[in-house]
Amino acid sequence: MSNLLYDTLLGSRSTSSAPFLRHPDGDHTSYADFVGRVAQFAGAVSTQGMRPGDRIAIQLEKSADTLALIFGCIQAGVVFLPLNTGYTADEIAYFVDNSGARLLVCDPARASALAPVAQSAGADLLTMDTTGAGSLADLANTQPTRFATEPRDKDEVAAFLYTSGTTGRSKGAMLTQDNLLSNALTLVDHWRFTSDDVLLHALPIFHTHGLFVATNVILAAGASMVLFPKFDPDALLEWMPRATSLMGVPTFYTRLLDSGRLDRAVTANMRLFISGSAPLLAETHRDFVAATGHRILERYGMTETNMNTSNPYDGDRRAGTVGLPLPGVEAKVCDAQGHELPRGEIGTLEVRGPNVFKGYWQMPEKTAEELRPDGFFITGDLAVQEEDGYVTIVGRGKDLIISGGFNIYPKELESLLDDQPGVLESAVIGVPHADFGETPVAVLVAKPGETPDLAAIQNTVETALARFKHPRKLIVIDALPRNTMGKVQKNALRQEYAGLFG
Repeated sequence: MSNLLYDTLLGSRSTSSAPFLRHPDGDHTSYADFVGRVAQFAGAVSTQGMRPGDRIAIQLEKSADTLALIFGCIQAGVVFLPLNTGYTADEIAYFVDNSGARLLVCDPARASALAPVAQSAGADLLTMDTTGAGSLADLANTQPTRFATEPRDKDEVAAFLYTSGTTGRSKGAMLTQDNLLSNALTLVDHWRFTSDDVLLHALPIFHTHGLFVATNVILAAGASMVLFPKFDPDALLEWMPRATSLMGVPTFYTRLLDSGRLDRAVTANMRLFISGSAPLLAETHRDFVAATGHRILERYGMTETNMNTSNPYDGDRRAGTVGLPLPGVEAKVCDAQGHELPRGEIGTLEVRGPNVFKGYWQMPEKTAEELRPDGFFITGDLAVQEEDGYVTIVGRGKDLIISGGFNIYPKELESLLDDQPGVLESAVIGVPHADFGETPVAVLVAKPGETPDLAAIQNTVETALARFKHPRKLIVIDALPRNTMGKVQKNALRQEYAGLFG
């Protein structure tokens, strides 16, 4: 039995002098050097008594060594939990306790806050500094650059990724070796990545997008990437003439456009811009094409499934859609009982394929609720699929507004509001109402230097949509609340405006 995920992504490149990480000074880290560093971390983790199947929780800033630790875990057969760097000690306590992690690794600045967390959970705590005692990086420096890779079956769990937990306690999605590898190989082929590609990597690596999509795709293709600690439009624009691709969230593209420096000359060497994790406004699509001549490619994925659909590399990249099911992935729009609806009708999107996770850690009832016996995963996203297969996400099921017995899909209202003069973006939520149960409220963000005419917008909505869909109130705020991947946090808006109508 081999360790197919490690062997495919790294093992086959252990002697390659080709660049993997490109650095601002023009130097690079070769595949061979990175494989050696990965082996050192695999050895370091093993010296701490970690064995195949054990769990390690990782809350670390983005760096080459953080990546090496993650892939060292894969080589050692240890299940890793990459955790959002913004989580508090109380939040980390839940993940460590729930997962049964035996080791918690953090940045030195977090050590004092997380020491009680580790102690309470019976886990060891190590940091990633190089100060001797308690330093995993220091320990790795003492290990050989070769490690006997632990064999792992393709259906064994490689990683836990915890869901955001907006409707309750976070769930640990168990992702297998095959879940991760099959998706990476599919995306390499679908998006035409080769060893000549240079990716601008500005995403966090505690999330599916930055770790399992961006990093794994580059490794699977034998390509290289520039690892930015965070999104910096000036730094990206500086590198763009020497790169070929960028994976980002919508905020990346709006801020690049706002820089005033994005044009056809800067992007002349680029072949692909990919967006995901949140919907991209049609206006951003249009502005980006006008500025660069490139059409952004939108795709759709989830923590539990990695990527499910994508607009085509060649062909019609339709703004507002997330494209077609990826090869090997089945997608259907269903009613509550799981019966497929006719094309063009709104329902819940369900997907099936080798990318779909194994289930939720220690939550068999929740797994049974969301993962059908035939392998279809109930995404919770409301969607519509056209006759030719293109999928459009209408919203989350929990975002559906039922007002006076009528279903209101926020996306329909948001699409109209986003097109109004002076409006940068919008979010429509349902808030409690004595007469209707709940009623829609529209939260707007103004374009810089502009003031939306709320009366004119209300008049447009009343002309365009049925009365039961009209927002009861229009509210202008400075910015919509978002998580680290750019998704609008509607639950925060619902909480803020819950008492609007008494």
